[in-house]
Amino acid sequence: MAASDRMVLGPLVGSIDQGTSSTRFLVFNAKTAELLSHHQVEIQQKFPKEGWVEQDPKEILKSVHECVERTCEKLQQLNIDITNIKAIGVSNQRETTVVWDKTTGEPLYNAIVWLDLRTQSTVERLLKRIPGKNKSFFKFRTGLPLSTYFSAVKLRWLLDNVEEIRQAVDDGRAMFGTIDSWLIWSLTGGKNGGVHCTDVTNASRTMLFNIHSLEWDPELCQFFDIPVEILPKVRSSSEIYGLMKSGALTGVPISGCLGDQSAALVGQMCFQDGQAKNTYGTGCFLLCNTGQKSVFSQHGLLTTIAYKLGRDKPVCYALEGSVAIAGAVVRWLRDNLGIVKTAQEVEKLAAEAGTSYGCYFVPAFSGLYAPYWEPSARGIICGLTQFTNKKHIAFAALEAVCFQTREILDAMNKDCGIPLNQLQVDGGMTNNKVLMQLQSDILCIPVVKPSMPETTALGAAMAAGAAEGVGIWSLNPGDLTAVTCERFEPQINPEESEFRYARWKKAVMKSMGWETSEAPSNGDTSIFCSLPLGFFIMSSMIMLIGAKYVSG
Repeated sequence: MAASDRMVLGPLVGSIDQGTSSTRFLVFNAKTAELLSHHQVEIQQKFPKEGWVEQDPKEILKSVHECVERTCEKLQQLNIDITNIKAIGVSNQRETTVVWDKTTGEPLYNAIVWLDLRTQSTVERLLKRIPGKNKSFFKFRTGLPLSTYFSAVKLRWLLDNVEEIRQAVDDGRAMFGTIDSWLIWSLTGGKNGGVHCTDVTNASRTMLFNIHSLEWDPELCQFFDIPVEILPKVRSSSEIYGLMKSGALTGVPISGCLGDQSAALVGQMCFQDGQAKNTYGTGCFLLCNTGQKSVFSQHGLLTTIAYKLGRDKPVCYALEGSVAIAGAVVRWLRDNLGIVKTAQEVEKLAAEAGTSYGCYFVPAFSGLYAPYWEPSARGIICGLTQFTNKKHIAFAALEAVCFQTREILDAMNKDCGIPLNQLQVDGGMTNNKVLMQLQSDILCIPVVKPSMPETTALGAAMAAGAAEGVGIWSLNPGDLTAVTCERFEPQINPEESEFRYARWKKAVMKSMGWETSEAPSNGDTSIFCSLPLGFFIMSSMIMLIGAKYVSG
């Protein structure tokens, strides 16, 4: 590429996309939204106990540094000048909770991932302090039900169970943050003046944030007994937070920050009321923009902040349906069952089967999220016969992702009153054409996939490039680049779709009530623990022996 060609590229924007399964750094052309280069590193998830999910914050930070450096090397190999990168945006897995020592820069415990279930007993203890044990008691302040999903409960668990964190809080050394806060603080200097902040979208997922006043809520902090001093400063989603302090991009401003699902909403350019997108990642997340009005669901959906694209710009809200397990079910088939060696094989097996032959898979590994919010549920595979093989299970796993999306789309249609006539999709799983066709069949509406599926990273880049003081990416509707799309139309009749969906709902009901937070009894669990039952069995045996004796 000649020097004159390099100039044509114009300003570039980098995007850190830190997800549950991997970290990526992507670089976009701010004028055309073209993806120029990227690098990806898979992140290890740790499962120290059943229901526990952790990650190493230092591994996450290291992966970000690696992705930035490798991407810059790739750009230089393409003869693209990395000094054209004028801003960096951050998109991150939400709710995942980190506490670190601001004097050493070291995490005080592993990050507790959003999927983690260890806090169920904490939730139940907190519920006892709420009138009527109403999980939705704080819904009109936070938009959220009391659940293991959100950061406040995870932070409460850390304070209750990790002495090192309690001591750091007492000493004034502790800092709390979701992954965006940990990364921005570390990248802007860490213990040497790093910026401790978050944006409104991530703050709205903690259950400590008032989504109307846009501030940490003192009463919520008091209820969870969390000192407000350890919380990050809340900023808009598009402003300069600080400068990169090391590596190839030293001095470049970090000027965009959005939780991953909000970033995807921006990247899909869903700026109008009623526009919606569904992201297929580790989980599955359907968001519908409700504009400057916060809408509260009657059907199990969350009210969340969609974005605030500038300090002086209005906040916009969204309704959200959250599914815990989507892409994670494919990883489970690969890593736990071993029926495939790569995620791509699942599509091949499902295509060969063409049907589940009556097999239904409810992947409630972390309980059920929207619209049920049922932590007692666990995963089940039902409808098995001697004919069932791994191809049918692979098909049923993909079908489960689609059924879960149907459930939250139905809830959203009821809340909004106007059914969606098509579904915009993004995320890594959308590369699976069998899944996308299944989704269209089960929803009975077209599914529309952009040709450039990296909309989460694109959304963070757009926020960063549009920030005051950067100003290289216009968010005016007339200036936004038209997106080419692939379209999937329904290929089965609605009656068949409804029949399969009804069978799925039946399977969901059977998945509920499996787990309780009560410890199993360590005593005698034999049938003779029940005196009436024991007496009945013993007397029956004596009568049987007596009858045989008499007959003899």
